[in-house]
Amino acid sequence: MPQTLIELKNADLTLGSEASSVHVLKSMNLELNEGESAGIVGPSGSGKSTLLMVLAGLERLDSGEIHIAGSAIHEMTEDEAAAFRGRNIGIVFQSFHLIPNMTALENVAVPLELAGEKNAFEKAKEELVAVGLGERLTHYPSELSGGEQQRVAIARALAPSPKLLIADEPTGNLDGDTGQQIADLLFQKQKERDMTLVLVTHDPSLADRCERKIGVRSGEIEAYSEAAE
Repeated sequence: MPQTLIELKNADLTLGSEASSVHVLKSMNLELNEGESAGIVGPSGSGKSTLLMVLAGLERLDSGEIHIAGSAIHEMTEDEAAAFRGRNIGIVFQSFHLIPNMTALENVAVPLELAGEKNAFEKAKEELVAVGLGERLTHYPSELSGGEQQRVAIARALAPSPKLLIADEPTGNLDGDTGQQIADLLFQKQKERDMTLVLVTHDPSLADRCERKIGVRSGEIEAYSEAAE
């Protein structure tokens, strides 16, 4: 029987202060299983990306609970949450977030080194080869195409062997064909490694590839169902 990996209970979050405050998440509840894929969709400003940041432990709830792999993220200090994230959660952003003065190999290896991985550069090379960049190890981000930069970002996210892979508009900065290749790679790695994949996208076809499709509007989940085959 599948085990629950993500459990969000009555999650509430307001960002900003006083007159500029926005109630972003409103008593949100969500459960996802190990190895499941979920696409989060909804209009701009609905709270999709904030929900991802909460799942990653990058935004703290005002109230409610979040459990990842049985650990209570809402009870952790920032340092504890960062350490947990480094071991258990991989994150892929729309804008890649690579360090410009580091090579592809260094971009993947340095976070592993910071996490205490003894064979960080060997592991980084393995991950870059696995995403098709074995010939681009010493190239800097400026020397790589957008699709190649996103592959580096995916290799970096996968390197710690996370239980949860989070992707925020992973194809948003790419042309159609390249975006398709990146989507294929994400789903391939998710299946190979039996990870839970949660992605935010404005692309309905990408959301439809997920086992679950979660509609978010005005900080609330308005639909939570199996995606169309």
